[in-house]
This record gives sequence, C-alpha cells and structure tokens, in this order.
Amino acid sequence: MPDRPAPGQESVWSYPRPAIAERCARHIRIEHRGLVIADTRASVRTLETSHPPGYYLPPSDILMTALRPSARGSFCEWKGQAVYYDLVVDGTVIEDVAWSYPAPTPAFEPLRDHIAFYPAPLDVCTVDGVQVVPQDGGFYGGWITPDLAGPFKGGPGSRFW
Repeated sequence: MPDRPAPGQESVWSYPRPAIAERCARHIRIEHRGLVIADTRASVRTLETSHPPGYYLPPSDILMTALRPSARGSFCEWKGQAVYYDLVVDGTVIEDVAWSYPAPTPAFEPLRDHIAFYPAPLDVCTVDGVQVVPQDGGFYGGWITPDLAGPFKGGPGSRFW
C-alpha cells in the first residue's frame, strides 16, 4: 500500500511502468574522500513505479579520470545493455559503483553515455544540497530524498512488487 504523500512530496507509486527517462535540472553532487566526483544541473532521471529516481550524469560533469571500466555488465528490459565502472580515489577502488548505457533503447536515448552511481558506497551524494538515502536491495541505484513518498522497492518483502 502506497504511503500518503505529505505536502511537497511526490509518490513513487505515481511513477510510470514501464519506466521513463526525463531531463532534470536539480543540483546533483557526488563527493568521495574529499574529492568532487560529479557536480551537475544537467542530469537525466529515470522514474519507475515503486522506485526512487536514478540520476544519470553527463560525462562532462564527472571526474572521468577517477573512473575505470569494469568487466561487469547487465541488461535492462527497457534501457538495454549496461556497462559498469569502478571508482579509484587515492588508490582505493570501489568496484562497479557506476553504470551507463552506451547504446540505450530508443525510448531511453537521453541516457546515452550518461553515468549513474550507486550512492551507498560513496561519502556524499546530494540532490539540491540534501544528502540522499540509498535504495535498499544492493541491485537498485535509486536515490531517496525527503521529497519522495514510498514505500520503495528493494526492502525486505518487495521482490515481486
């Protein structure tokens, strides 16, 4: 059962299925070990029923020298084939922390070459200056902010939502 949104909140249960991608001007910032990894107001967010948004950032607003390609790949029925990246900062590696769709399906063309990050292993991930809470479940990369009403897929008992 969806939570009732408070004033100023949007319900993830009003997001569409199948998922969509839309341009987003919110301020997205990622920091790790004191280094700014990304800072943009030109992201693309994905919206899907019961999921908090995922944010895909343009490479021009990412410290690309801190990323290296990973051997991991995955497939999304809507977006297509994903490639992954490791983050390397001060000799420390966070494996498979980011992913991209270099050749997305036509409906997700705005995601081409943009990169999304899992927020959980990173020190600071913010949307408009507010620290995000990572979506539960490990596989999911949604960013939960106070302006969202859930519940959110990924937690215990939500596998078949």
